[in-house]
Amino acid sequence: MKTNTSSCCDKAKVAAWVGAVVGTFLLMAFLVNIMLQQTAPPPVDQVRAAERAKARAEVLATGTETLTTFGKVDEAKGLYRVPIEQAMKATIAEYKNPAAARTNFIARVEKATAVPPKPPEKPNVYE
Repeated sequence: MKTNTSSCCDKAKVAAWVGAVVGTFLLMAFLVNIMLQQTAPPPVDQVRAAERAKARAEVLATGTETLTTFGKVDEAKGLYRVPIEQAMKATIAEYKNPAAARTNFIARVEKATAVPPKPPEKPNVYE
């Protein structure tokens, strides 16, 4: 005669495993929630909003000034900034002859990105 103890124990084992898995997921959810709370950035208050607005205004002013005025980029290399409207008109006029425009553009890029010569090495005091 067979008893139902194995069925009872199997149900208990399954229940224990299910409980362990559910408990593990709940523990992970709890730990993730704590991590998110501790690493969240502080809320944006009025002071921070004012700082950001001021920084944005400065960036816009600098960008507008850069795009609309003349200026020196690198005086040693002979690079100067012209207003964007004039630059577009000059580009359109220059590209009426595309081959010459490309060669001029390549020459300007090479001039702007040229690496300065290496300074002379100091003589060795032991020679």
